[in-house]
Amino acid sequence: MPIIRFFASVLAAALVALAPVAPAAGQDNPSGLKLPRFVSTRSEPINVRVGPGIKYDIAWVFKIAGLPVEITQEFDVWRKIRYVDGAEGWIHQNLLSSRRTALVRAADGADRVALRTRAADDALVRAWLGDGFLVDVESCHNAWCAVSVEKTAAAPAMTGYVAQSGLWGVYPDETFD
Repeated sequence: MPIIRFFASVLAAALVALAPVAPAAGQDNPSGLKLPRFVSTRSEPINVRVGPGIKYDIAWVFKIAGLPVEITQEFDVWRKIRYVDGAEGWIHQNLLSSRRTALVRAADGADRVALRTRAADDALVRAWLGDGFLVDVESCHNAWCAVSVEKTAAAPAMTGYVAQSGLWGVYPDETFD
């Protein structure tokens, strides 16, 4: 009888270990991560489909890696995304990265946003970033985001701070490291 109890306890432990992990409270999606959330495209080209599967038509193609997209829905391994222009479609989860990037979104008729030396309105301007410029987002705190800009033929690599309101790819008042 003790050996039967032993095997029963081993079997019970194995079943508990194999049980799927439940999504976080209030998250009714496959990943268990919050929705909506921002991520970026991992590679290029990436087919964006009209539905969650390869049997669905291609709506458009991303030709640049690292672009920010907002995940609004999940179905199995497919993620419904929204791009900055409001266009929506489905991408396989393996084609997305948790790396945070953002596009500069100048407001009030402006065509550029300041990249500052520190997180303050009165900080020196390191560079002016044009509307639609792609930046890597390192962290966001107190309405400011620490960003980096890759080296281009016209400019060196830079780091600095951009007001959160000047970026598409982060939520207002979002805080993260």
